[in-house]
Amino acid sequence: MEQSNVDLGNVDLGNVDLESTLRALCVRARAAARALAPLDRAQKDRALRAVAERLRAEAGEGKRSAVLAANAEDVAAARAAGLSEALVDRLVLDEARLASIAGAVLEVAAASDPVGQVVGMERRPNGLLVGQVRVPLGVIAMIYESRPNVTVDAAVLCLKSGNAAILRGGKEASRSNAALGALLSDALRSVGLPADAVQIVPSLDRAATRILLGMTGMIDLAIPRGGEGLIRFVAENARVPVIQHYKGVNHLYADAGCDVEMACRLVENGKLQRPGVCNALECLLVHESVAAPLLGRVAALAERGLELRGDEATCALVPSARRATEDDYGQEFLAPVLAVRVVRSLDEAIEHIGRYGSLHTEVICTPRYDHAQRFLREVDASCVLVNASSRFNDGGELGLGAEIGISTTKLHAYGPMGLASLTALKWIAYGDGQTR
Repeated sequence: MEQSNVDLGNVDLGNVDLESTLRALCVRARAAARALAPLDRAQKDRALRAVAERLRAEAGEGKRSAVLAANAEDVAAARAAGLSEALVDRLVLDEARLASIAGAVLEVAAASDPVGQVVGMERRPNGLLVGQVRVPLGVIAMIYESRPNVTVDAAVLCLKSGNAAILRGGKEASRSNAALGALLSDALRSVGLPADAVQIVPSLDRAATRILLGMTGMIDLAIPRGGEGLIRFVAENARVPVIQHYKGVNHLYADAGCDVEMACRLVENGKLQRPGVCNALECLLVHESVAAPLLGRVAALAERGLELRGDEATCALVPSARRATEDDYGQEFLAPVLAVRVVRSLDEAIEHIGRYGSLHTEVICTPRYDHAQRFLREVDASCVLVNASSRFNDGGELGLGAEIGISTTKLHAYGPMGLASLTALKWIAYGDGQTR
C-alpha cells in the first residue's frame, strides 16, 4: 500500500455545497444499485466486455489515448512533487498495463456470477425448505490512493456483483481516474445500463472523505485502500460499515534445513519484483543454522539496490547491513529495504510475527511438514504460504480474478476480496402453509 499523501486533519464540515453534491451522488448511486440488482449475468457481462473493448482501444498502437495523456500529466506532477519511484511506478499506465487491465476485466466477465447463488438448502422438521442466497450489498464506496487500475478493478467487480460503486481516488491519480471514469460511463451507456452505477467523486477536497463516511443509509460498505494514515482515518471516523485493507508488514521465515537457494528466490521475488505493493516482503526471519549461507546470498542482492537493516547477528554476518531500530520491525517500507532478524527457533519466529505482523501475508520456507502445519495453524494472517512468494496473496493469483482489496479484518471478509465478498447472504424459505 502507498503511504498516504492526503491531509485528512482539520476538516471544515461547513461546506454545505460539497455535502449536497455528495448526497446527490449517493442518491443516484442508490437508484443505479436498484437497477443493477435484478440484472442477469449476460447483461452485466455485456457491460464488462464494453469496458474491456474501450480499454484495449485506448491501448491501441498509434492511438491518441485520453487515458494515457491524463496519466502522463499525473506522473509528471507526482515526480515534480518528489514521490518515490516505487510510488510513481504504481501510478504509471502505459499500453501494456492498459491491455493487462482490459484482460483482467474479461476475466471478471468470464467468472461465475455470485448473485442468486443458493447456499445450503435444508429441509426443516416442519417441512420448510430453508437456505441462503447471495444478493448484492448495494452501494460500495472505495476510498483509495495512487493506483489508477483500482478504479477499473473496483468498478467491474461491483458491476458484476450487482453493486453501484462510488470511487474516491487520491489526488496523485486525479486526472487518470477522471479519464477512466468517463470511459466506464460511456461503456455503461452503450449497453443501456445507468452511468451512475460507477461514479468518481468530483471533489478532491479533504472534507469529501469525511462526508462520505457519514452517509448512513446511503452507503452500504466503505473500503479504504491506501496508506496507514488513510486506513486509520476511515476506521476512526466512519459511520458506515468498513472493511480495512491495512498495511502489509509481511514476513518470510527461513526455517532450519531449508533450501537456501529457494529461500533466496522467495526473498528476491517478494522484495524486489515490485517493492511498492502491499504483498511485498518487508521482513526476513532466518534460523541461526542457515543464517550464514542465506544472508550471504541475500546480501548479494545489494547489486539490485536492496538495503538490509538487521539485528546484531545479521550485521556480524553482513557488515554492509545497517543496524535495525525497533521501528524497522513492523515497518511497511514500500521500497527496496528489508528488515532482518536471526532467530533460534520456529517458536521465536511465530512470536515475532505475532508482535509485528499486520495480518496480511506470512511465508515459511521449510522442508518439514510438521513445521509447515504449525505455521499454517498458528500464524494469523489473511494468507499464509509454504515455500511460495508473498506476492501470491493476490486475487488473480488465488483464482478470484481482479480483487477490490485485501481485507485484514475478519468481518465479513478476510484476504483478497473477489466477487463473492461483495455479496451478502439472504435467508430464504419455501413452505406449503406452515405457521408457527
